[in-house]
Amino acid sequence: MPFNLGIRAFDQVFHGEGRMRRSQRQVVYDESVIDVQEISNPAENIAALPLVIPETLPVDSLRYRYLKRALDIVGGLAMLAIFLVPGILIALAILITSPYPVFYSEVRIGRNGAPFRIWKFRSMRPHVPHRAHVLQWRMDKRGHDPRVTGIGRFLRRWSLDEVPQLFNVLRGDMSLIGPRPIVKAETYYYKHLLSFYLAARPGLSGLWQVSGRSDLDYDARARLDADYVQNWTMMADLKILWRTIPAVLGRVGAR
Repeated sequence: MPFNLGIRAFDQVFHGEGRMRRSQRQVVYDESVIDVQEISNPAENIAALPLVIPETLPVDSLRYRYLKRALDIVGGLAMLAIFLVPGILIALAILITSPYPVFYSEVRIGRNGAPFRIWKFRSMRPHVPHRAHVLQWRMDKRGHDPRVTGIGRFLRRWSLDEVPQLFNVLRGDMSLIGPRPIVKAETYYYKHLLSFYLAARPGLSGLWQVSGRSDLDYDARARLDADYVQNWTMMADLKILWRTIPAVLGRVGAR
């Protein structure tokens, strides 16, 4: 089925941004026109060019819609059973060590631009500093984020704060594997590659997660997500799922 952005969802997410437009079932990222003849080395500067994604992608296939969904349900239920007792202990630890709610919820951007509410174990204080500071901490995870609590640092180090997203997977908002979900403000930084992010269902883990995670800059993250969407296969998902285990245990890029 051709990739086509949800009508109302897209308008809600990107209304007033002036950065993207729809055209004949494709998504075009509007930037100032670049003359290819002015680029000294097109191979090295291809990321600077505006991009239109193909009308169809591997993530438009029946395998992605049904086979991947079946894997998400079976895998999600299995992981939920495994993390049930640890999840209860984490909830108790948060209640004992902080006066804040156990769960944290935030609106993220899903497939076709549809917003959905993501769930995590709370790892930060519910303090709302200046919006620019929040975005800076979110973008540069290599730096110190003063919002993170003591137990939150432990949860993040082992990616345990993400466990409640298994419910998002079972609901169909997310998949076990896919681009990590982003907030509206982050869509700008995907630039010409945003269309690829929007084409797939966000994932609990993904290519970025097993390739360095917070050790990578945002441009590298966007390129990894685009590569995943363009070359998606069930075998690729299984490989990423397998690579997630040593990445989490080795705390690769965890902040």
